Amino acid sequence: MNPINHSQTAAFLWSIADLLRGDFKQSQYGRIILPFTLLRRLECVLETTKKDVLKAAEKHQDKSDSVREKLLLRAADQQFYNASPLTLGTLSDTQTADDLISYIQSFSTDAREIFEHFHFEEFVQQLAASDLLYQVVQRFAVTDLSPQSIPNFGMGIIFEELIRKFAESSNETAGEHFTPRDIVHLTTSLVITGQDPKLKPHGIVTIYDPTAGTGGFLSEGDEYIQQISEKVTVSLHGQELNPESYAICKADMLIKGQTVSNIKLGNTLSDDQLAGGHFDFMLSNPPFGVEWKKVQKQVTDEHQERGFAGRFGPGLPRVSDGSLLFLLHLVSKMRAPHEGGSRIGIILNGSPLFTGGAGSGESEIRRYLLQNDLVEAIVALPTDMFYNTGIATYVWILSNHKPAPRRGQVQLIDGSQQFSKMRKSLGSKRQFLNEAQIDALVRLYGRFEETPQSKIFPVEAFGYRRITIERPLRLAFQVTAERVKAVLAEKGVQKLDGEAQSHLITALQTLEDEPLHLSRAPFSKLLKQALAVHDVTPSAVLLKVLLNAFGERHPEAEICRVKDKPQGDPEPDTGLRDYENVPLGESIDEYFEREVKPHVPDAWIDRDKCDALDGEVGIVGFEIPFNRHFYVFQPPRPLAEIDQDLKACTDRIKQMIEDLSA
Repeated sequence: MNPINHSQTAAFLWSIADLLRGDFKQSQYGRIILPFTLLRRLECVLETTKKDVLKAAEKHQDKSDSVREKLLLRAADQQFYNASPLTLGTLSDTQTADDLISYIQSFSTDAREIFEHFHFEEFVQQLAASDLLYQVVQRFAVTDLSPQSIPNFGMGIIFEELIRKFAESSNETAGEHFTPRDIVHLTTSLVITGQDPKLKPHGIVTIYDPTAGTGGFLSEGDEYIQQISEKVTVSLHGQELNPESYAICKADMLIKGQTVSNIKLGNTLSDDQLAGGHFDFMLSNPPFGVEWKKVQKQVTDEHQERGFAGRFGPGLPRVSDGSLLFLLHLVSKMRAPHEGGSRIGIILNGSPLFTGGAGSGESEIRRYLLQNDLVEAIVALPTDMFYNTGIATYVWILSNHKPAPRRGQVQLIDGSQQFSKMRKSLGSKRQFLNEAQIDALVRLYGRFEETPQSKIFPVEAFGYRRITIERPLRLAFQVTAERVKAVLAEKGVQKLDGEAQSHLITALQTLEDEPLHLSRAPFSKLLKQALAVHDVTPSAVLLKVLLNAFGERHPEAEICRVKDKPQGDPEPDTGLRDYENVPLGESIDEYFEREVKPHVPDAWIDRDKCDALDGEVGIVGFEIPFNRHFYVFQPPRPLAEIDQDLKACTDRIKQMIEDLSA
């Protein structure tokens, strides 16, 4: 069957939803059409062995459930079976709902689970209550979805078309579980292009998606490989959090003859159900900017207890955005380079490129990825490409088996202007990539050359060392009535009893006529003497409180030194503390002498602030300022031209006012 007939079949199946108008919301159509399509396909596939299954079911009815299931699967010669004598065409018109539910419950475990996650029985009852069930059943019963007419690959295309229609009909939430097909196609092409050594005839290739949604990436990866390589077995693996999306994905795999046991339900971050698995190609579109607070304990425990033996060794991002956790999860699934390595394509928003300064979890994750030479390319996509958001997005391509020319290099591709306008918006999706634009981006990536849209950088170009710049604390001291009054509000003073407070205030008042002191050491000595005269023995904490209360920054004051010793080190002023990002590989001392010292001669580098990994002065950070590398300066227009435009505008306004008053 050709693609045109595939589209016609999908359109016919979706047209059955016309029966539902008025009784069901448009966003519910897919929840009825998809499971009925699956049911009819399974029925057609099982038709040739149905008699054998029924005989086996009768023969082995006394066996345990697990043993009986294995025997019936063998009789069906498929990954699923149905032990009911019923078919859609033989369901009673008087008790259709009961017969249909009985029919569904006779499927093997994997198939039956899919219908449970679709909440199919609930919709069956609703259809029956609306007197629509028998009509819908009859429409599907006469549709030929047999393998002889539509092979698995063609049936997969039909089912994906139905999934797309379902996503578009409920586009207010589609973005959470459905990635637009153009983005899927681009990402898959970038990841799999040029991977001929992995696609040899009679080989087995594995594809994995930890946020599988409805299975778009898995299906596209399978289809792409089948088109460019002959006799390659593709094994699809995935995990999905949303039960309904999981059901759709699993149904899609079942329809294509894939092993559905490789599709798991659950939270990938807290419960990796394919732990220990490693895959050739990995594709993912994790949710943008979604917090991971619900799984914070499990993720943090794994990070702290297992370190690099677990998935999150490099660090943890802020809890408000878990995108980088999914990226680390994928990296942990890479095959070893000597086994051929792995390639990853993941769609992220802009935040993972630059959020978090040196030493933060995000920066440490970028550091790990870049210093281990895993990042191969990053492609900027146009805005307004997704159903539920119009923000800027990026495709990251990672590999632990880079070709020689790419080693130690990262390619940035600006695809933000490669788009076509949609005739009709779907939620926030107003733009799409056509085949020519996808091909152009893949060619830019494949050529690996410097162009206005393609920039190539060494890994170190994204690194820097943040040094702490200190300046000396200069304080002048003076006791005033207003400041003495303020001292009483300090916690250290409030802890004193009434008599001690009275002696303290009396002692301080004796200093109110003192002139401004530009050195802390003499004033501190004078303060202690005044307190001693009035029987006040200050603790170190109280003395600090008093000095803070009477001191203020003064540019002409002497430098405050540690322990007020003349030869002591200068005490840093935290209010003047600053930071400088020194490009990685450049001498921090040379940078300091050139960029800092001429402007603040009394500054120095805090050499106690060292990086936790390399032990050198300064904290290492990594960021990828994507837009900065593609920024093109546009000089402002000449003032004369601007003045001319303003004059023309004011002339028009004057003319309009004159016309109104005429």
